[in-house]
Amino acid sequence: MAVIVGVARETAAGERRVALTPETCKKLVAAGASVRIQPGIGAGAYFTDQAYADAGAQLAEEATQDADLVLCVQPPPAAAIGALKQGAVLVGSLQPQADAARGEAITSRGIVAFPLEKLPRTTRAQAMDVLSSQAGMAGYKAVLIAAQLAPRFFPMLTTAAGTIRPSKVLIVGAGVAGLQAIATAKRLGAQVEGFDVRPETREQIESLGGKFLDLGVSAAGEGGYARQLTDEERALQQQRLADHLKGIDVVVCTAAVPGRPAPKIISAAMVAGMKPGSVIVDLAAETGGNCELTQPGQTIDSSGVTVAGPLNLASMGAQHASEMYARNVYNFVSLLLKDGALGFDWDDELLAKTVWPERVG
Repeated sequence: MAVIVGVARETAAGERRVALTPETCKKLVAAGASVRIQPGIGAGAYFTDQAYADAGAQLAEEATQDADLVLCVQPPPAAAIGALKQGAVLVGSLQPQADAARGEAITSRGIVAFPLEKLPRTTRAQAMDVLSSQAGMAGYKAVLIAAQLAPRFFPMLTTAAGTIRPSKVLIVGAGVAGLQAIATAKRLGAQVEGFDVRPETREQIESLGGKFLDLGVSAAGEGGYARQLTDEERALQQQRLADHLKGIDVVVCTAAVPGRPAPKIISAAMVAGMKPGSVIVDLAAETGGNCELTQPGQTIDSSGVTVAGPLNLASMGAQHASEMYARNVYNFVSLLLKDGALGFDWDDELLAKTVWPERVG
């Protein structure tokens, strides 16, 4: 009997993305799966029910009830997980350890959960890397928000009223989101700098037309992420950064340490030293923010400096974000589907290192 793949509407507030698009639905059907969707799953990303039906999906209000494989963007509520079929497979950004009730629901129902945020950072896993694909959209949107909030042009303009100097934009953090932010700010004509405590990012920043801001502090870590700085390193970094920020018009913060609160990089004192009319957009707001004054989900004014803490930026570009996310999910699920049936190769590190709870032995 064909594997039943079920997808329900996302329930998180403001979430417009979807884990299955008509494109990936068609691929799953071609792979021998039976796909069931709850009506309206793609409405927030402008994918119609008819498009899914044309791709071979069946519409059912209880789409996930008897499903062998359930796909999601954000974790379903614990009650919804508890209603899944015993031993079902759940794939998405699940964060099982962030909520005790969710983790309990997964274990008590014997759910085989694959939180894609745990995926190893290897070359083979890149096509399944939901963190990177969604971070790209977030970095893009963050710069557009900054441009909208700024009381200045980004590009240099020569007008009959004289020359307008370009905005000076600093991107903090040169991961996927930061690099996309640098590229976007550069395309808008700003004078762009990128700052990251990992010295190996210099080449990437410069390849996008940005200038690497070197504060003389390195925090190269494992797996392409930064390590936490020592107290002495942090003090030196902050002193030099505070001086530099006095001449900056726009800051976009993107720095993150996996599984931990976002590092505090911009203090209240630094913000106080910035020019009136300056803008900070803190992409790290969801994990506490890189700026000390960031209030998640709000935009505030601090002595003439605007500090924005937008949440779920990827959802603001729901259509393309969904297309990328759904392809990531499909590429991962392809590892589980063999001739239309579910199978697990636990010798494959992408499965073994992603599954939750972790397998013993």
